[in-house]
Amino acid sequence: MTAPSDRIDFRIDTQNLYREEGFTDMSAGSIRRLVPVKPDGSDDKSRTPIFVGSSQLMTEQGPLPLQASLTANNLKEAIEAFPAAMEKAMQEMVQALMRLQEEQRKSDDSRIIVPGR
Repeated sequence: MTAPSDRIDFRIDTQNLYREEGFTDMSAGSIRRLVPVKPDGSDDKSRTPIFVGSSQLMTEQGPLPLQASLTANNLKEAIEAFPAAMEKAMQEMVQALMRLQEEQRKSDDSRIIVPGR
């Protein structure tokens, strides 16, 4: 039996509810619009919708997902913001992969045993 402090709180935060809507061109990617809603399901006009763009890059090892927040007030603005946001997400991912490769290389170099040292 687990102690009460080890239990996961599965309660839904009724002050942070969103309705998710999806839009895609079936090619470059998709945009999710998260519309704030009240607990009764009606739109919560006091909060701003959130737009999130997603795409993927195909590599030899398989698809790499890209995701970025889109600064937009409506779907048209989200569509316009999508290319730059995906480009930035791709650059950040490439930089992160390069850092990981460098760390791996340094780790591998430290395992080399040089006779006489």
